[in-house]
Amino acid sequence: MKKQPEPNPSTALRPVVDCLIVGGGPVGLLTAVFLGQAGLQVAVVERWPERYPLPRACTIDHEALRILQAAGLMGSHSELFEPSQGERGGYEFRNGEGELLQAIDWNRTAESGWANTNGFYQPDLEEALEALAVATPGVEVHRGWTLRTFTQDHEGVTSMIVPTERSGEAVEIRSRWLIGADGANSVVRSQLGIGVGDSGFQADWLVVDYQPFEEEEWSAFVTQYCDPEQPATAVNSGPGRRRFEFMRRADMTVEELGQDTTAWQLMAPWGVTPENARLERHAVYTFRGRWAHDWRKGNVFLAGDAAHLMPPFLGQGLCSGLRDARALTWRLAMVHHGSGAQAVLDTYGPERAGHVREIIDEAVAAGRVICELDVVRAAVRDAEMKKRSREPDAATHEPPHPRLGKPSLTIPSSGADGRLAPQGQVRVGGELGLFDDVVGGGWQLISRQGDPAEVLSDDDMSWFRELGGVVADLSGEGAAQDSHGDYERWFTGHGCEAFLARPDFYVFAAGEHADIPHFVSRLRQMLQPAAEEG
Repeated sequence: MKKQPEPNPSTALRPVVDCLIVGGGPVGLLTAVFLGQAGLQVAVVERWPERYPLPRACTIDHEALRILQAAGLMGSHSELFEPSQGERGGYEFRNGEGELLQAIDWNRTAESGWANTNGFYQPDLEEALEALAVATPGVEVHRGWTLRTFTQDHEGVTSMIVPTERSGEAVEIRSRWLIGADGANSVVRSQLGIGVGDSGFQADWLVVDYQPFEEEEWSAFVTQYCDPEQPATAVNSGPGRRRFEFMRRADMTVEELGQDTTAWQLMAPWGVTPENARLERHAVYTFRGRWAHDWRKGNVFLAGDAAHLMPPFLGQGLCSGLRDARALTWRLAMVHHGSGAQAVLDTYGPERAGHVREIIDEAVAAGRVICELDVVRAAVRDAEMKKRSREPDAATHEPPHPRLGKPSLTIPSSGADGRLAPQGQVRVGGELGLFDDVVGGGWQLISRQGDPAEVLSDDDMSWFRELGGVVADLSGEGAAQDSHGDYERWFTGHGCEAFLARPDFYVFAAGEHADIPHFVSRLRQMLQPAAEEG
């Protein structure tokens, strides 16, 4: 990857900003980018002086890539992501003998316009995100600074920041908002006194990242080896890289599991040796399912691992954090600019908590299947999985698509409300591309039965445009053409003719073309701009 410019370490911390973000990982950096692009003054403080140089997360889904597209990253960095591929399907379950138990076809373009599942190398993504953040007007990234404490009042938050690795006086920063994107051991969450729920699932796993000297042939993007003798996972972890994960058995200590000799020993059955691969990293992690009981207190918010943890079996940990970033930032931007009331912020936590809890539950359920050590129960599991694999829709089983939690900033409509909205290929004139690039992102009002603008009043249309909204007639008579039929399939599948989607790509409302004025009217009421309150 092309070397990106480093943040300027001499930049002084500004005493007053609109938002202080604690944590300079992918979630914190993306949050800063979106807020900076919306015109806010943002400071990111990260306790480590340099980026972590080794991989952690290694899979990312279509929705997360659309979020990165919205930030402007994908146009120049799409090569960082390698889509799922494999003749048997993207996701396999095999037993201890290597026999195929179930194959799930994830090798498809999903509803967000990108490949369903993708491998990537996290250091490259963080480098690109940090470069984008530093280049965004209004955003400053300060490494080597630690949050000591903060207090808040009705108007904002006062934080005390200290140098991490050198002596120095604390620096005071005043911000309207503070976002804790500071990881699983979040200082922000701890100081807020927010408790954590626990799924009860816990297992130690060795995560091994390696670079094969020559390209390897694998039948699937992800393979779960449901072997009671040694549960394991094999996954594509980005261009030129692979990952194994091995569960710790009771007869091995954590210290033994963490040795490089153990890593080579466990990979040997797959022919991975020091002669044909370079060991990049090996570390023992405790896989858990946990969530914060609250995501907001006053002017302070949680995002990413500070708000939730999940086992990696569905590859949704980082994806969920990027969803947090998008869901929170469009709300903060609206409140900052006066186009939304403070109440708009109230739905952030409930929506995201309900959504992520479903993913955690599914990840934990997958973990309990994969981590089964009892030989008899494992045999029963294998028989059940083989039976399910013969069902007609077994190969097209999809990852979880939860609805937003309640209460949410949506209205009951066709059943698509609170669900993920589509992005397809469209043609406008001579330009063919993804809808967000060709027509526009943000608020989207799309119909397959005509021009939404023709059924809206001039006042509602003007208001929607001022909100940053775009409209599209995909009936075949409008300027935008549904070139691949992506939207027609979505409309048909959801039994509707039109939808209004939010900047985080979730459906606010869906229904008949004639319902469009109601959608916009209700949106205006629910956003309740500050100037209209009282």
